[in-house]
Amino acid sequence: MSLDNPAKVAVITGVGRRRSIGAALATGLAMDGWNLVINHWKPYDDRLGLEASPDDAEAIAAECRERGAGVVLVPGDLSDPGFPAELIAAGRSLGQVSGLVMSHCESVDSSILTTSVESWDRHFAVNARATWLLIKALAEQLPAVPPGEVGGRIVALTSDHTVNNLPYGASKGALDRIVTAAAVELSGLGVRANVINPGPIDTGWMDESVRSWTTAATPAGRLGTPADTAALVRFLFSDAGLWINGQVLHSNGGFNVS
Repeated sequence: MSLDNPAKVAVITGVGRRRSIGAALATGLAMDGWNLVINHWKPYDDRLGLEASPDDAEAIAAECRERGAGVVLVPGDLSDPGFPAELIAAGRSLGQVSGLVMSHCESVDSSILTTSVESWDRHFAVNARATWLLIKALAEQLPAVPPGEVGGRIVALTSDHTVNNLPYGASKGALDRIVTAAAVELSGLGVRANVINPGPIDTGWMDESVRSWTTAATPAGRLGTPADTAALVRFLFSDAGLWINGQVLHSNGGFNVS
């Protein structure tokens, strides 16, 4: 376990599968000297039938350790309102948590007419409420800093997809507002908070039809990759990216620009 810089501790959610944005985020920040608390929830991946191996989370953690990071692997369900605080607290063995990257989600297709109350509530519990509670728990253990200094970094992943994916899109809209509010409300703690909309990235959920039309709708001529999103998060977590604050950033190769 590397504790050469114990102040650089980040919590990353949604890191349960090798083929995920979360995996690229974890390995990328490990290379940048961040010690990591890695969260995953295998029952969600299993429920959706997403491509995964039983030891994916452990393998990602091992790769981060090989890159010099101290790592604590914490499985848990973010629909549990008590779990976000436990997740932030798990970083204490590595130092003070000053980074938070939220790449988890609940995403089950349904429309205005087919969404159940149970599904609606679970989407908001995972995508919106857990976002608020994670940010709250992070902020509660951050010290005040002098004006102009940076005390914490927050990035969350969002999406524009709402039609026939109603509870997902609606709860992601709530996430956007929560994170951008943090940029202002937590300014006394030196927090920099931003949202990234990565556009369509094939992490195992696309079929050939979806790959075809999303590629055609992307002027860059290809689909985005987890590494593309990780590169922007790493920039926002770096000293060079600290002037960007309170923004919803589209990092999508120009997807659906018209």
